Amino acid sequence: MKVTVYVWDFPIRLFHWLLVFAVVGAYVTATLGGNLMDWHGRIGSLIIGLLVFRLIWGFIGTTHARFGSFFPTSGRLIAYLKGSWQGIGHNPLGAMAVLALLIDLAVLVGTGLCSSDDIAFEGPFHSLLNSDDWKDTVSGLHKQAFNFLLLLIFLHISAIAFYRLVKNNNLLVPMLTGKKQVPKLFASEVTGGGVLRFLSTVLVSGAVVWGIWGSVEFFRPINSAPVVVLTPSF
Repeated sequence: MKVTVYVWDFPIRLFHWLLVFAVVGAYVTATLGGNLMDWHGRIGSLIIGLLVFRLIWGFIGTTHARFGSFFPTSGRLIAYLKGSWQGIGHNPLGAMAVLALLIDLAVLVGTGLCSSDDIAFEGPFHSLLNSDDWKDTVSGLHKQAFNFLLLLIFLHISAIAFYRLVKNNNLLVPMLTGKKQVPKLFASEVTGGGVLRFLSTVLVSGAVVWGIWGSVEFFRPINSAPVVVLTPSF
């Protein structure tokens, strides 16, 4: 007998879909370049905020959002490979993919903060790189991190297709509705989360982005006249 359970909370679903649109937007603006590089930087800062949010929510969010509930320990991996793992959130292999994605995105935006296109965009930490060799290294890491991100996205989409076509398990519906049908044996109470924790996490995430860029001359193009901006223009 199957029952409907609440598996993915609203903050996780919001994070997931905002991240999808942000990654697509970052790719498009970087590909087109020119004046859109300012927007590439803004989208990159949105991704930073999303990553900070996910990190915090991984400790104070609802049951299945917490890292402790799905972290791919050796015991969980062995159980999964033997076919004896039981759960309704991320399985151990899916958990590894999630962590790889978060780490790669952290490297991607981290190197982006140190990058410059020498025309319209310069990251806040670019001036800390006092040699061309370091600048070339960071630029190379930025591109490699993006290529690895493309691989992870391909694997993610392939896994969704495999579960839908082979295992008849639609992974997209729970990420849209938050609900999933599971055997009654696996159903359990969901704890954590809440509006206050959500709003607090959003504020902290925004404060981190604000702290990185500052509240003045927000994303001012290189070689342009200073423009005082009192608040970040998201």
